[in-house]
Amino acid sequence: MIGKVYNIPPQPPAPENTRYLPAGALTFGIEYRDVDPESLTATYAKDPAQLAELEEKSPEGGFSDEGVSIHVCGTDDGHEYVRFDVFDDEPHYHYIHRTPNGAEAVNNVIDFDTSAHGEMLPWAIECLRARLPAMLTEAEGGHLVPQLDSELVGRVVDEVQRIAEQAQQARRAVTKS
Repeated sequence: MIGKVYNIPPQPPAPENTRYLPAGALTFGIEYRDVDPESLTATYAKDPAQLAELEEKSPEGGFSDEGVSIHVCGTDDGHEYVRFDVFDDEPHYHYIHRTPNGAEAVNNVIDFDTSAHGEMLPWAIECLRARLPAMLTEAEGGHLVPQLDSELVGRVVDEVQRIAEQAQQARRAVTKS
């Protein structure tokens, strides 16, 4: 596996901050996230092994970043297979693998190289349009690929793009003020 591998699931989306858009076999979530060490500690506090791994792999001072997250979830199982974290300081994406019994086992985090690829949001949207079947398969969601309605997914990705760009622009406007 490329990137960083964690045996803890990513911090789940905050439902009150996430707009979900169904697209048949998939549901997309768009969320503006502000990640900080305190919220991460609270997320994993109930599982000592997960908290220990978080603390072991955290940089000095903990993880802090913010930006738009795009969640790609199975509609029927609710599992998040792919996530794009279009963050200000350390943009990255996730493949969230499951064990055969359905438990989340591996959170594969791949850093995004803005020097090579430019801004991450247009890249992420292009992945949703052109690479989604391959990315789902990589995240062990290949069983969803035959169920995808490409026209429906395309229309929903248009809306994902609109909402994500609005969230990103709104935040940039606030930080410039």
